Amino acid sequence: MMVRQLRADVLVIGGGTAGFGAALGAARQGAQVRLIEGTSKIGGVMAFCPGMPWGGGYPTGRSIGGVFGELTDQLLAMNPPKAEVRPSTLENFGAEVIYDHEAAVFAMFQMLEDAGVEVHLGTFAGAPVLEQGRIARVECTDRTGPMVIEAGMVIDCSGDGDTSARAGVPFMVGDGRGNMMGVTLSFSMVGADWARVFAKGDPYFEEEAAAGIAAGLLHPDLAKLYLMKGFHRDAVFCNSVHIRGVDGTDPQGVARATQEGRRRCHQLAQFLVGHVPGFERARMSELGPTVGVRETRKLEAVHRILARDLRAGAKPADGIVACDNPIDDVMRGDADMTHDAIVADGDYYTIPFRAMVPEAPANLLFAGRLVCADPAAFASVRGMPQCMAMGQAAGTAAALALAEGIAVQALDPARVVASLAAQGMRGIGGDALVRHARALEDVA
Repeated sequence: MMVRQLRADVLVIGGGTAGFGAALGAARQGAQVRLIEGTSKIGGVMAFCPGMPWGGGYPTGRSIGGVFGELTDQLLAMNPPKAEVRPSTLENFGAEVIYDHEAAVFAMFQMLEDAGVEVHLGTFAGAPVLEQGRIARVECTDRTGPMVIEAGMVIDCSGDGDTSARAGVPFMVGDGRGNMMGVTLSFSMVGADWARVFAKGDPYFEEEAAAGIAAGLLHPDLAKLYLMKGFHRDAVFCNSVHIRGVDGTDPQGVARATQEGRRRCHQLAQFLVGHVPGFERARMSELGPTVGVRETRKLEAVHRILARDLRAGAKPADGIVACDNPIDDVMRGDADMTHDAIVADGDYYTIPFRAMVPEAPANLLFAGRLVCADPAAFASVRGMPQCMAMGQAAGTAAALALAEGIAVQALDPARVVASLAAQGMRGIGGDALVRHARALEDVA
């Protein structure tokens, strides 16, 4: 079989929120970009878990801006609006964006098309070929057969980092002892009565969950039911079914976890209809096609993000996105769920660019949940808006390094920060986010 030969200035591996941001960031700096994604849809976790809110995009009540802000503004400006910014019902989270899933996916594809990004769906990255300390090309495949993509720069946004690991980048799995956050299968219930469902004001529904577990109607790990108002009236997003001990890099393990998740989701839907007021006439909708994976490999970079620095509200000179997310840890091993605040109310930290730059190869960057961070810090930095912004930073940096003909390690981070600020990223460089008297003032 003939192997196709393709070329790109920048090859982005993975079409989640980080890959989306990376492809746009590079293309808008003039680079020719190819984005490869193994599934039939971009979005990553938001594609696997339709209705998952974008949380963390409004530290101290102000948008982080950049590509995330642009996408949100597009959805807000549609007639009728296809997004809404609401305070999160969960403890220690700020505002989040609730959106119409299909409208968001359409808008993201359109933004990529307008930027000239060549999107390859159903395409998998294989082995990288290294020459003189650089990734010269990446072996890929789709349903029509093998292909080789030569690239000046490679950005790994795959979540699992297979290509980077094969290129020799050291990594840590989960918490360093092999424990990874639980995977989640989500769904929605449509036709619910919001007024009755949320009458008690408890987003965790712990009393109802305890009764269901005691009666053998719910799995013991469903001690908290994460039920949130969906974007559309009387739709309830159920982010409740978390499954422990799954290796997200093992396809068979993910398949088994997905089927176990389906069992628990159907069990929960039946329980809600029969035992929680307001769900009597509701039905399940938008069951995710597979579990969403939160954590596998974290790649080693020239800098590791430490939780103690985040707790101090660190804002390094190479900070590329603001964040105040809590330590949102999800059942690593035998551990429970946590949503512990990491910074004081009204403060935030910034994620450093250096945490996405490996020691080698010279033309590789990574973004999203591959970011180099200790376990507690990772549990805070991993929000979808932050991943989108990390991707935008990586794409911008790749295009800058390519234009100068230098290794990414030699690129001055100050140039990346300045370019991001010019692209509307807020809370970096000299632009300090300030707490608004009224939350979400800039989008009201």
